Amino acid sequence: MIRFLFFLTALLFFLPGIAHTGPIRIKDLVEFDGVRGNDLIGYGLVVGLNGTGDGLRNSPFTEEIMSNILERLGVNVTGEQFRPKNVAAVFVTATLPPFARAGSRIDVTVSAIGDAKSLLGGTLVMTPLNAADGQIYAVAQGTVIAGGASAEGNGASVVEGVPTSGSIPSGARIEREIDFDFSTLRQLRLALRNPDFTTAGRIETAINARFQKPVAVMMDSGTVMIDITATRMQSPAHALSAIENIMVEPQRKARVIVDQRSGTIVLGEDVRISRVAVSQGNLTLRIQEEPLVVQPNPFAPGDTVVIPRTAASISEQPGTGLAEVRGGTSLSEVIAGLNALGVSPRDMIDILKSIKAAGALHAEFIVR
Repeated sequence: MIRFLFFLTALLFFLPGIAHTGPIRIKDLVEFDGVRGNDLIGYGLVVGLNGTGDGLRNSPFTEEIMSNILERLGVNVTGEQFRPKNVAAVFVTATLPPFARAGSRIDVTVSAIGDAKSLLGGTLVMTPLNAADGQIYAVAQGTVIAGGASAEGNGASVVEGVPTSGSIPSGARIEREIDFDFSTLRQLRLALRNPDFTTAGRIETAINARFQKPVAVMMDSGTVMIDITATRMQSPAHALSAIENIMVEPQRKARVIVDQRSGTIVLGEDVRISRVAVSQGNLTLRIQEEPLVVQPNPFAPGDTVVIPRTAASISEQPGTGLAEVRGGTSLSEVIAGLNALGVSPRDMIDILKSIKAAGALHAEFIVR
């Protein structure tokens, strides 16, 4: 309970500070149409492990890819059986950043897909990385930096972190560029990360004020269209460099976010609760079986029998009684009203659900 009250008190001071930090750059509120990354994936082999690789009896695909690599290198292994413990089959993932050029390098993540115990100290063999269109855009290779460690003996083992996953900084070289000519764009859309009509309207107004002419048009709550030609800038890149740093004060929906797994509750600054009365308590039912064994006297006729005996009781904790949560005009008053109930975080989640069902919670209620 003390921990929960401390959390809400910290929230009281923290959230209003966020809400009144002032305007935010447009680049932090929107995504620019066409300026995006692309996901890459590949299937490869990590070698040089210290006996922590795949067991090939349980991971036959490791033997298959190892045979393919050796045959491409001119080593005939047809009919041979491999039983090494220093190799592991892995998935290699990366993100191709926007406007990446051939020859530049990107980071990759390596994850074991077999029963390897650790990738620590291993080396990824040259692995092509494909995009969703099936084309190869990068090739990865290098020493894997694993984020954990494992050790085992005859009677016990210990694992710290996740040694079966690691990364290779600058581990892939880009071999193909995305065919996209950004300089030919005549119109560009700004996609809001959190769609809102008020925020989109403010972005439109701020951009038009910057250029002193109508170059931006709000299409909907999540899209603002920019006329690149009307900006009279040298190129779309120059236009975006002038737009992305314009300051805009965003507007957000009032939200209450609940994580039932951890018992975390987050209330937005604009959350309001109408005047409502809440009563909370717990009802406990206990049933205990205490069978009684009855035996006949020594050397007397009869059988041993078991007589069932059940003890049942119902108890109800006092709870909070009927408490009034006054209509909140600010986040601090809402928190003060909820704290007055004096309940645990788990019970607070149920109370918030009930207040929402009663129509007294004026905010979007999100349960994760």
